[in-house]
Amino acid sequence: MDVTTILLLLLVGSIATFIAGDKLASKVALLFSLGALGLSLYLLNLLNQGTDISFMGNWIDNPKVALAFKADGLSMVMVLLTTALTPLIIFSSFGNSFANSKNFYALVLFMAFAMTGTFLAADGLLYYIFWELALIPIYFIALIWGNGDAEERKKAVLKFFIYTLGGSLFMLIAFAYLYSKAGSFLLEDLYKLDLTANEECWIFFAFFLAYAIKIPIIPFHTWQAKVYQKAPTVGTMLLSGIMLKMGLYSVIRWQLPIAPSAAKTYMPVLIGLSIAGVIYGSIVALRQKDLKKLLAYSSLAHVGLIAAGCYTLTLDGLSGAVSQMIAHGFVIVGLFFAAEIISRRYATNTIADMGGIRTQTPRFTSMFMILVLASVALPGTFNFVGEFTVLYSLSQVNLWFAVLGGTTIILGAYYMLKMFQNVMLGETNTKVFADVTTNEAITFIIIIAFLLFFGLYPKPIVDLVTPSLKEILTTINN
Repeated sequence: MDVTTILLLLLVGSIATFIAGDKLASKVALLFSLGALGLSLYLLNLLNQGTDISFMGNWIDNPKVALAFKADGLSMVMVLLTTALTPLIIFSSFGNSFANSKNFYALVLFMAFAMTGTFLAADGLLYYIFWELALIPIYFIALIWGNGDAEERKKAVLKFFIYTLGGSLFMLIAFAYLYSKAGSFLLEDLYKLDLTANEECWIFFAFFLAYAIKIPIIPFHTWQAKVYQKAPTVGTMLLSGIMLKMGLYSVIRWQLPIAPSAAKTYMPVLIGLSIAGVIYGSIVALRQKDLKKLLAYSSLAHVGLIAAGCYTLTLDGLSGAVSQMIAHGFVIVGLFFAAEIISRRYATNTIADMGGIRTQTPRFTSMFMILVLASVALPGTFNFVGEFTVLYSLSQVNLWFAVLGGTTIILGAYYMLKMFQNVMLGETNTKVFADVTTNEAITFIIIIAFLLFFGLYPKPIVDLVTPSLKEILTTINN
């Protein structure tokens, strides 16, 4: 058994969900997503036992394209993030009703299939195909099932689609050039290329455009807040929890090892841009009146710090970045789910219309508070492990990078706690806020348990990814 079985299961699940019809779609989608999670854990166990679960097969002879899927600690931890969050996201949506739900849930599973393929692909053209495939379902999810004014939503989603597709075309051109030099798209062959400094520079920034838009890094972020606000919460969770990690993962897997000299040359600029995103995202978050937009800019600040960790080119930086990717995925999904619960009760995302919720539902308030504290990297949560490791790696490069990057903790604590006060505290709201349902509580408990467990014991994840990261750093430093 190899990793292609996960892809097949998600693809078959997408088709089965569509065939199942509107009434059964959500349950069938949940069943297949849970099956993918179970299969991922089984394959991880095989990998830990030393079994090769990668796959290599011929696909196209001219140009030479292989069906190559690489399963190592780095790719498997990203696959596990995808297959763990997908059932949680589907389960969290059970409190909503969607028109043509068979189409909706089929697209969710197809997106999970494409994102999983992106994390596993070890052939450049195959990777590019999965990369672009992931864009199609989220475009329709946001466009058809999004909220707010239809015309504004269309503009926001179209801008996102064109931006992302345009950036990706530069990456495709880079792959075409690399193929002309290596005669292959295989990752291991691209690693072996001896490019000139000028060639590396062009390749590096062609990749950077694609990844900077997807992550996003300022000034390529202008699509993000509107799309996060206009998309249905399931779409926002998929975007923020998993899809943006495709860009961060790809920086580590593709960009840095293929063009290492350019990465070393432009390291200060790239770290500076990433940290600028931390400060910018935090300051803009302070001024937001819409809860989903506030969380969108909070996400921008956190991923800026993750990107800075990636570009330190140190083991601590890469390890901290991967840990923070996983932690951020869970906490941002939890926070957007909390925003969705409030929206279900109050039919608004405007912070000024909230307040006084705590007196009506202490359980929801407690769970929301834990997620807020995890978001600001409170010691004992998994977010603290990732942020501390990244800040330590930045201090190894330049102390000022660590000082400026550390503003995410101070500013984050300020705007998140201020948001919590405005949303949850104050006098009892005149609107009735029903307590969390069993399904909603289960979703919160799973997310919180994950963040606390790995906050206290991060060793399994760190040990899983470290050999892969050391291998990548060896390639970079050769």
